Amino acid sequence: MELIKLLPDYYDKNVTMQTLQTLLSEVTDDLENGLSSTISECFASTASGLLSRYEQLLGLEVDVSKPDDFRRERIRAKISGVGTTTKEMVKNVAGSYSNGEVEVIEDAANYRFVIRFVGTLGIPGNVADLKLTIEEIKPAHLAVEYEYIYNTWGDVAALTWKQASAYTWEGIRTVGL
Repeated sequence: MELIKLLPDYYDKNVTMQTLQTLLSEVTDDLENGLSSTISECFASTASGLLSRYEQLLGLEVDVSKPDDFRRERIRAKISGVGTTTKEMVKNVAGSYSNGEVEVIEDAANYRFVIRFVGTLGIPGNVADLKLTIEEIKPAHLAVEYEYIYNTWGDVAALTWKQASAYTWEGIRTVGL
């Protein structure tokens, strides 16, 4: 912020006041940036420098080689996964990793449940950490399976060969057409 603009016009020609206001502007900008950064670190969804601290507090393995977004997802999932494991909890945790809609299908007779990603095509980007988190919160006697949604031949039948040639095979399977 340029503090000199907040003063009356007769200070515009005063070199001493302009210098003083420039220095004060730099100090107030630094304070504002520091306060904003401190507030960001107070929340797991916006933290960056304190992610390791959040991971340690939650008993998660600290892995600084992973991108901050993936680490934040895992922290948020761990926070939302505290307490008794329910179908809704598993759905919320899986949804936080996939950034899309998730279905949880219980199969009690076979001691398992299925997590189906219906809001996104293909495999979510951070499925490895999702699997670790689900293993931490699910009851030990239950198995878990993951189902992913892809385009079918019926979904791409309307494409001509020329249109299809713009995509890779993986693109045709996972891009909304």
